[in-house]
Amino acid sequence: MTGANDNAPWHAHIYYEPSDRDTAEALRGRFAEMMTDDELPILFVGRMTDRPVGPHPIPQFEIHFPASAGGVVTRAIEQTGLRALIHPLTDDDVADHTSLGHWIGEPLALDLAVLDPPGENKGVKRFGKSDF
Repeated sequence: MTGANDNAPWHAHIYYEPSDRDTAEALRGRFAEMMTDDELPILFVGRMTDRPVGPHPIPQFEIHFPASAGGVVTRAIEQTGLRALIHPLTDDDVADHTSLGHWIGEPLALDLAVLDPPGENKGVKRFGKSDF
């Protein structure tokens, strides 16, 4: 994830089953604490969604982070045993969630029909460039 642009925006969608909610909530809290770390900042920690939302078929929460924090984010997720989709935030929403994404754990079948088609996605603009 690091390289040409260590500040490039990335997302992680951390998925959980009802039986894993406590583990997911603890990880979410850990990421929230990282929001105050200037060296490895987490830019945004979303709320727990206990139902399918958007392309995501099971409960999840998402975080936003710069590419430079990718290793720390990946290790933190792997330590929990939860599954996650980590992807860049580009102007191609479908590619972000498929060919550009990386799964931790067993991949899920996403509902790609709800994603913006290539060329129509606002990408970073959707979240505000000032965040990245």
